[in-house]
Amino acid sequence: MRKVLFVATITKHIIGFHTPYLKWFKEQGYEVHVASNGDEPIAYCDKHFNLPFERFPFKKNNLKVYNQLKEIINENNYQIIHCHTPVGGVLARLAAKKVRKNGTKVIYTAHGFHFYKGAPLLNWLIYYPIEKIMAKYTDCLITINKEDYEFAKKHLHAKKIEYVHGVGVSKSKFNFDMTPDEKNELRRTIGLKEKDFVLIQVGELNKNKNQIMAITAMKDLIKDNRNIHLLLVGAGSLENYYKEKINEYNLQHNVHMLGYRKDIPKLLKISNLLLSLSYREGLPVNVIEARMCGLPIIATNCRGSRDIANKVIEMDNVKELSDSIKLCIEGKENFIYSECNEYELENVLKNMTRIYNEQAL
Repeated sequence: MRKVLFVATITKHIIGFHTPYLKWFKEQGYEVHVASNGDEPIAYCDKHFNLPFERFPFKKNNLKVYNQLKEIINENNYQIIHCHTPVGGVLARLAAKKVRKNGTKVIYTAHGFHFYKGAPLLNWLIYYPIEKIMAKYTDCLITINKEDYEFAKKHLHAKKIEYVHGVGVSKSKFNFDMTPDEKNELRRTIGLKEKDFVLIQVGELNKNKNQIMAITAMKDLIKDNRNIHLLLVGAGSLENYYKEKINEYNLQHNVHMLGYRKDIPKLLKISNLLLSLSYREGLPVNVIEARMCGLPIIATNCRGSRDIANKVIEMDNVKELSDSIKLCIEGKENFIYSECNEYELENVLKNMTRIYNEQAL
């Protein structure tokens, strides 16, 4: 029986982004194996190797993982090894060096290189040389945004380089209607009125996601319009800091920290505008989801986000953010809108199955 191995640093990454691809391999008659850190149950997986991956490359445990991976790979005669995440990608490709000579194909998906325009010098010093070396052990390097694709074509000499529009987002998640009463009821539970203009930002509360930019902009926005509200969806290390800032700016009635939520599709449907203000992204799924809901999007000019957003603003330019929000309030038609069919799961899956089939030949 043909076998495939998926590798990622943490199991949640596999569950969150690659289940449809595990399913596809099962349907093609493959025995599906996964190597990752975490004992969560994985659908469509025949064998899971729970290995103690560390996220930073030079941790001692990763040497142990490398030896375990090498043993697993040498014993199983995989047709395809598809690796993800920087550390998972490096260790799997090193461990598979020998078996590539026997026909095993190694695919690596870069979900956003740690080196990019504007990245810290340390990122370039650590991660770029690693990826430069690893490229020669890669049969197919998959990039998911335009900047990474163009960079990889010029500087990383993998056997083949592909541009795929992310991991795919299922449009069926948003293929439901909410009546005006249902929308108003959900708004009411949050503390919103029917006529309020609602901004939403989804993501871990951390420095990279840069929610402080939206909170700061709200200081200016509510001077002219008390009906503007901001929903911050997510949890994280800066939660208490953001609460302090919200109190300091007297925004308690206009900024709503919702924590972790499982009803994001419904929250998007009661919102008027999505904000994505990160310093770094690979390809932000929440921005694609907002596009699928027909929401206007304002995003900072960072890799991945600029591929999708209606309006791109400069990093940390709070005035430009405020002005852009005001423009959207004046009319959604002020924002260019286009379909995003290429990011739908069905279309991404077609592209990925082409790549898998080509590599398996």
